[in-house]
Amino acid sequence: MIPTHSRHPLETSTISGEALAITAARLADSKQAENIIVLDLRGLSNIADYFVLCSANSPPHLNAIRREIADVVKVDHGVATHGHDGALDSLWTVLDFIDVVVHVLHREKREFYAIEALWSDAPRVKWQTESTVKA
Repeated sequence: MIPTHSRHPLETSTISGEALAITAARLADSKQAENIIVLDLRGLSNIADYFVLCSANSPPHLNAIRREIADVVKVDHGVATHGHDGALDSLWTVLDFIDVVVHVLHREKREFYAIEALWSDAPRVKWQTESTVKA
């Protein structure tokens, strides 16, 4: 018998991995995250299907972005994080939704680690609607 807690998080949700990644990007945007990108890793990695990357300007800002994404995705879509990693003082935190991994980094850490450069072959997913694109 398979315990119910071992089920894949998106199996009981109606939200797809791509929709979850886009939702996470939009929630980060609602908390004024900077330089938000969504990478489609399908066919390139078995780590996740999507990475969401965004920058914060301070530890409290980083925490606000992380909490907003985790809380709203759980309440609105019934998808809890499989886990999260990274202390606020490390200036990099990760939310693991299995198919989607959200990285919230302080802008200096993001420049240093250059995650998007490591995944330069990954297509970027459009997450902004025409009405939300900032001038």
